[in-house]
Amino acid sequence: MTERIVVKIGSSSLTSEEGGLSRDSIHFFASELASRHRLGDSVMLVTSGAVAAGFRRIGYASRPKAVHEKQAAAAVGQALLMQAYQEAFSEYGIVAAQILLTRADFSNRRRIQNALMTIEELLKQRIIPIINENDTVATDELVLKFGDNDNLSALVAAMTKASKLVIITDMDGLYTEDPRKNPQAVKIERVEQISEDILKLAGGAGSSVGTGGMRSKIEAARVAMRGGVGAFIGKVQSEGDLTRAVEGSGKGTYFDTKLHSLSMKKQWLGFHAAPQGKIMVDDGAVTALLIGGKSLLPAGVTSCEGDFHPGDVVEVLNRQNEVLGRGVVNYAAWQLQAAAGLGTDEVARRIEVPRIEVIHRDEWVTLK
Repeated sequence: MTERIVVKIGSSSLTSEEGGLSRDSIHFFASELASRHRLGDSVMLVTSGAVAAGFRRIGYASRPKAVHEKQAAAAVGQALLMQAYQEAFSEYGIVAAQILLTRADFSNRRRIQNALMTIEELLKQRIIPIINENDTVATDELVLKFGDNDNLSALVAAMTKASKLVIITDMDGLYTEDPRKNPQAVKIERVEQISEDILKLAGGAGSSVGTGGMRSKIEAARVAMRGGVGAFIGKVQSEGDLTRAVEGSGKGTYFDTKLHSLSMKKQWLGFHAAPQGKIMVDDGAVTALLIGGKSLLPAGVTSCEGDFHPGDVVEVLNRQNEVLGRGVVNYAAWQLQAAAGLGTDEVARRIEVPRIEVIHRDEWVTLK
């Protein structure tokens, strides 16, 4: 059975000890991806490594820290990275295509829909899309909200309705403790729900080359799972390891999902859109939203923050300040401040709004 898979490779897996691009690593991963391509899988690659590949070529002695220096290194390194991939894949008769994305692309529904259409056409033509953060125009620090492309890979997997997300790292999965410090640490083979306890098991970044740590990979797995995509986090270092990872016997931890893939609209709402404010709700509203599948009514609102307007995306939080989900709000902030805690009849008498629900259930995505 053929599958649609997204494979994410980080900087530390692609660079030499000196910090430059490792051609041997590129060729190894190209070989692993080509093996899945030959089996008929639709393969997408999300790769880091542009900054790591370029900083020595540009003349820096070590990985730069200033944003403009990182962006200059990425501008040089991205060309080197794609050249290496093109050469490696050509040995297997495979054409690769470059796609550069930013957070802003995902925030704009039309732009991300266009990106999806491009990826679909490339897959149809049996071309491997190679996707990376557009570092040279990113306005955030290159520690990046994408988290060394971990989050980017999850967003791509959910957007393209992939069957699996494979995040390659130098650790063979998630452990109860850092196995490099405690040999008695136990590996967690499978995770069905990512709780705060699971997140606490992950530390920070473990490499001077990359920017993502195990925590960003687990958070990416959570995004993928929420989009209906199962994830694998672990090692691919020997011939056949990628196939083993895809088929369920890989050297790592599997994150299972029983959720159905979200529509593009729901994905945009839940993961891509930039929230313009926050709405705090009482316990009754929490139950209605998370269990009852109901809309959010003014009576359940306790307060709000931000300068939002009808049609904006907002986050909804409980009394413990935990984010429950996101939705499209039907009230301006000043209107909701006046309507908070009131019954629908009273709100209808006092305030003119397009619809009485603060957030309609069709415009809502649960994230908790």
